Amino acid sequence: MGPDPSMHGRAFVDLHCHTRGSFDCLSAPKDVLKAAHARGLTHLAITDHDRIDVALEARELAPVGLTIIVGEEVKTRDGDLICVFLERAIPPGMSAADTIAAAREQGGLVGLPHPFDRMRGSILRDESMAHIAGAVDWIETHNARLVGKGNEQAAELALELGLPGVAVSDAHSIMEVGVAYVALDGDPSTPAGLLAALAAHVEIVPGRATFFVRLWTPLAKGVNRVRGNRRVAPTEVLAGPPDRDGVA
Repeated sequence: MGPDPSMHGRAFVDLHCHTRGSFDCLSAPKDVLKAAHARGLTHLAITDHDRIDVALEARELAPVGLTIIVGEEVKTRDGDLICVFLERAIPPGMSAADTIAAAREQGGLVGLPHPFDRMRGSILRDESMAHIAGAVDWIETHNARLVGKGNEQAAELALELGLPGVAVSDAHSIMEVGVAYVALDGDPSTPAGLLAALAAHVEIVPGRATFFVRLWTPLAKGVNRVRGNRRVAPTEVLAGPPDRDGVA
């Protein structure tokens, strides 16, 4: 059973979710919104890879009771970062430090996704990057797609640095939306509100993506490649209105 959004003062938040704006996802934004609302989420960060155009449009289409936080999973030279509360896309290919600075210039917040996942573009591929973790606002201590001991290592890091840990779906399919999330007190609809809610108390609601669901990602990449929806190059910034394949 999903969360009960009627509970006064409680917010149910998934801070990492993809749509077909990402090169490795086929989920139509309207279906993502429908799934998030049906599963009781009150806040959903749409964090497509290196672009925010679909998230901006989805924000305007969200049903009553569901707040869309415009975000981006940015591929930095040092690994991936989650940046949220954006109005302009942050280009990929910069250093992690410069990417964090670019998000701060917009008043945005920054999270550290799957930091110990060696199968993906994670920041902590070596200990020399540990200082970057101290410059973010939260760490993903439960990523529903992560296999192995990465989540446990991330939880230890968050505790060591005194940073909030969050659970996220990292959804790349409709079935995954809201499979993991956090329950918070307060209103995380603004940067200040989210920071205050994370500082007060974070209830981790864990879940897992099935092996079958994870196999969907390579297929999505192939379909998007045929459609011309490739990964954004460092020289590109997709921040304007979506194309006709953006929000249906």
